[in-house]
Amino acid sequence: MRLEGLRQRLYEDGSFKELRKSIKEKKFPVGVFGVSESARAYLISTLFGKEKDSIFIFTSKDMDAKNLYEDLLLYENEVYYFPAKDLVFYNIDAISGDLRWERLKVMKALQNGKKKIVVTTIDALTAKYAPYEYFRAYHFSLEKGMEINLKEVGKKLQSAGYVRVELVEGKGEYALRGGILDVFPPDSAQPYRVELFGDEIDSIRTFHPENQRSIEQVPSFEIFPAKELILTEERMKEGAERIEKEFQDILKDKKKRKGYDNEAFEKLKGHVSSNLEYLKEGVFFENIDAYLPFFFEKPSSFFDFMGEAKIIVDDTAHSLGKLESVYQEFQEDYDAFLHRGEIMPSQGSLMLEKDLLLETLKNKDVITLNQFQKTERFLPPRSLVNFNQITIYNYQGQLDLLIDDIKDRKRRGYKVVILAGTRPRGERLVDILRDKDIESVYKDTLSTLDYSDVIITFGNQLRGFEFPDIRLSLISDKEVFGEAKRKKRKSPKKGKGLSKIQSFTELRKGDYVVHVNHGIGVFLGIKQLESSGLVRDYIEISYDKNDKLFIPVEQLDMIQRYIGTEGKQPKINKLGGQEWSKAKAKVKRSVDEIAEDLVKLYAEREKVKGYPFTPDTEWQRQFEDEFAYDETEDQLRSSEEIKRDMERERVMDRLLCGDVGYGKTEVAMRAAFKAVMDSKQVAVLVPTTILAEQHYHSFRNRFKGFPIKIDMISRFRGPKEQKETMRRVKEGNVDIIIGTHKILSKDLQFKDLGLLIVDEEQRFGVAHKEKLKSAKKNVDVLTLSATPIPRTLHMSLSGIRDISSIETPPEERYPIQTYVVEFNEQLVRDAILREKARSGQVYFVHNRVDDIHVMHSYLQKLVPEVIFDVAHGQMNERELENAMKNFMDGHTDVLISTTIIETGMDIQNVNTIIVDHADKLGLSQLYQLRGRVGRTNRIAYAYLTYKKDKVLTEIAEKRLRALKDFTELGSGFKIAMRDLEIRGAGNLMGKAQHGQMSVVGYDLYVKMLDTAIKMLTGEIQEEKVDTTIDIRVDAYIPSSYISDEMHKIEVYKRIASMESEEDYEDIKEELLDRFSDIPDSLYNLMDIARLKFYANRAGVLELKDRMKDILVTFVSSEKLTEEKVSHLMKKYSKRVEFIRSTPGFSVKNLEKDRDETIMFLTKMMKELSAL
Repeated sequence: MRLEGLRQRLYEDGSFKELRKSIKEKKFPVGVFGVSESARAYLISTLFGKEKDSIFIFTSKDMDAKNLYEDLLLYENEVYYFPAKDLVFYNIDAISGDLRWERLKVMKALQNGKKKIVVTTIDALTAKYAPYEYFRAYHFSLEKGMEINLKEVGKKLQSAGYVRVELVEGKGEYALRGGILDVFPPDSAQPYRVELFGDEIDSIRTFHPENQRSIEQVPSFEIFPAKELILTEERMKEGAERIEKEFQDILKDKKKRKGYDNEAFEKLKGHVSSNLEYLKEGVFFENIDAYLPFFFEKPSSFFDFMGEAKIIVDDTAHSLGKLESVYQEFQEDYDAFLHRGEIMPSQGSLMLEKDLLLETLKNKDVITLNQFQKTERFLPPRSLVNFNQITIYNYQGQLDLLIDDIKDRKRRGYKVVILAGTRPRGERLVDILRDKDIESVYKDTLSTLDYSDVIITFGNQLRGFEFPDIRLSLISDKEVFGEAKRKKRKSPKKGKGLSKIQSFTELRKGDYVVHVNHGIGVFLGIKQLESSGLVRDYIEISYDKNDKLFIPVEQLDMIQRYIGTEGKQPKINKLGGQEWSKAKAKVKRSVDEIAEDLVKLYAEREKVKGYPFTPDTEWQRQFEDEFAYDETEDQLRSSEEIKRDMERERVMDRLLCGDVGYGKTEVAMRAAFKAVMDSKQVAVLVPTTILAEQHYHSFRNRFKGFPIKIDMISRFRGPKEQKETMRRVKEGNVDIIIGTHKILSKDLQFKDLGLLIVDEEQRFGVAHKEKLKSAKKNVDVLTLSATPIPRTLHMSLSGIRDISSIETPPEERYPIQTYVVEFNEQLVRDAILREKARSGQVYFVHNRVDDIHVMHSYLQKLVPEVIFDVAHGQMNERELENAMKNFMDGHTDVLISTTIIETGMDIQNVNTIIVDHADKLGLSQLYQLRGRVGRTNRIAYAYLTYKKDKVLTEIAEKRLRALKDFTELGSGFKIAMRDLEIRGAGNLMGKAQHGQMSVVGYDLYVKMLDTAIKMLTGEIQEEKVDTTIDIRVDAYIPSSYISDEMHKIEVYKRIASMESEEDYEDIKEELLDRFSDIPDSLYNLMDIARLKFYANRAGVLELKDRMKDILVTFVSSEKLTEEKVSHLMKKYSKRVEFIRSTPGFSVKNLEKDRDETIMFLTKMMKELSAL
């Protein structure tokens, strides 16, 4: 192990030897006292090193469990965190699987026979699971060369809780396509693709869920259940019979009926009948776990997964208290739900009986860990072990105190180990100590402590500790540097060239589409038509007055999904009318104007001289090294782009885009630091006082330890204070000033402003934007935006606006447990009180200002134990700021607000969000609202609630379906990102252009803008003309090859957008990878698409099959140049005949097979396109 030397030191401790003796003599429970939180990971890992069994640790709070888990990772690799299972009766529509995946990962690891450490909370013991042997039976491997029956494997996966889909994008999914099986096990970082030859596994590959492409070959992989309730068809059937029997008993027995009033009974009847329907069809429904007692007479408990493990109960009094409250809450919920007709009596046995739990625990090998010795009624110890251990003083970055203490410890013969967080930090600390006459060494691995009296290594721990008896001190990075941020473990890299923001081609029947030449219509699906013995697929679109248009699939690049203003339906156009061409012409004029303005603006900016900053200093490198997390590739790239711009002579005007929490502020701080290193001042402009306050604190924390003066101007400061700050800015005694639009006022004068950082520019008013323009003149400007910019628009603008984009999410943010559920008083009350119990806060989003105060009164009555406050955009500004500040300072438990909290609010103590009427909000809004929680090492909860109407409208149905998708990071996530793109495009282009975007749809608008810019910059000379290819071959995707219409469209779109030989090879490779051997009709389609792009480049308007010959018509006589004519005469004189009436020629003496003719024409068009 990396820190083995540390563990060896504890082996010598008398108390540790006593502990080992008590364990050997089986004097359980063993009571261990005197070990503080900071030293528990060290003690447990050292004990683990000597034990042959696994160790399970139970804490009272999930935050304690997470902290201990993180600390243990410093010493051990085989450490797992097991999130306790939520026992819920609510009728849930959808629930995110993240926490379930974490649990299943641990359950699988527990079967590999290796010893390990598992950290969880005491309530994990209360849950029941499918019998342990089921988990073993459904844990199997697939290996290359193995013979399998795909149907049987599919059946087994279904029973193990996997969901069959067309496209595997998330964990717990599988797909079958011919001889290919795609499956995503819950403990795996990537899904697997199994390809068969007959019944034998020919190859196994991992693949990217984002683009479905293979990554690498693997010899084998393991499959483990995807749900904690494993149900075969027979089990489901038996369970359904038991549920039905119990319901019939209630129906017949008047005594049993007494517990329900009529409304409750009808409710119960509805729940039971709908769930029985699912079970009879063999379908898992979301809260199927709540029916566990009906499926298994002898379910397993968590104890069954532990085997002969040692159990450590941390802080026994609080752990017992936690168990008591969990059982009490369960009983209260059970009574309330039973009374309301939402559950059945047998569901009361969903939890392990309390007495049985305590009795089982007493008979295990238990060690209790407590700071102080006290009388123990829960697990009274048979043997006692007292450790002599003290907690380290926190130096808060005061190095002089640290140095004095190290010298004192050295004199007393101590070994001092210092955790420096990162390697560069550790190496610098060695130099600092050497300058103070303290000899120390830096070591990555501590196999012994004999290297030196003072050893520095990398790593993090929340607190340090000291064991006087063995003369050992461990000082953590928090004590040294005054901070303790965790370096996250790396999550798997995204595939090269992958992006979260890609063109969103998913088309469903009923979607609005835009045809470049015919306008907006409704997509009706793919229709296969046969004409003169040839089979082709067509896209069917319905227009005004039910007129139909059939578009050949090879022209699919002429069609885009219509995306405009959310919630507004577009006007459907008439076929053949002038209306569409007029609307398009109007948008084109507007697009041409904006393109011209943008190009002109860029040219002017190129001429303006600014201050060229000097290259990075040693301090700059030191500042960047001290970032407490692993940067994402996008962060590093964006930072380099910005600093390179700053070093140029021309003035910088760069836009930095990235989602909430993706690390834009860190990149901006690095730019600010660079400016200050050249003695320039930095102004950080934010739209709200709350944001100013947040930035002020985060800048101060990050710049701690460097002689940089940071101040703030906002309404939270008095007039006298503000005046003083302004004076200091003018004299140059403030390096970085943070504030709202007051920063732009004439009263604030800078001594030497070098960089202006603008956060969320689109949220400033017109007047402020004008002031901003004048402030920008000779100063480098960095603008931050939380809405991502679409890739297509990014590419168009990259030549005329400097844009940096952060698309990679931060490493391993803890998952947010997301529920889509009908609004339920009990749920709301439980969720608020659960958060309050762990000293957290709650956002309650109610997006209607007119009755937000009614909701406030309702919630206050529902949960009188907590303090509520209200915040919305129509409040007086000072009132709003006070409400926000009170909430930030922890004076309020629940903030009832509109969606104004969507951006900018970053309060780490808020870890529950309840969204009322979530079905009325856009997915991008929900995505950003959900991102407001889950910013610490606590489990965060998001409840997306809706009111169930008697009859749901079609739009509400659609929204609910999308919400269910949203709980998994699959298609819902893509839609949310797409939504954000449009918002980002609107922000970038301005309000007027947003209106134009709605007229023709987002995709077509971006295409038009791209063309206009390229024509102005000389990249292209004229607009692209669409080439028509009409050759008599079967060209379509057979349903036997790709059955799902959505995926067919996706492939058709890829083929229609083909623009190079590389694209052709790429599509071919992808189809072989994802769907196996390509059928002839699909090869024909691809060959036609390749012929089309060469013909288009050559200036050809149409290639028409006339049975005896092929007619080739050019766009104009200018396109059929003398050079092309000469080439054709020289090389193809016997097969080409020119036509006088139109610019073109016919190709005669055709090959017998049309596919050979296509190859011949492709060769010819390729040659002409090069001339």
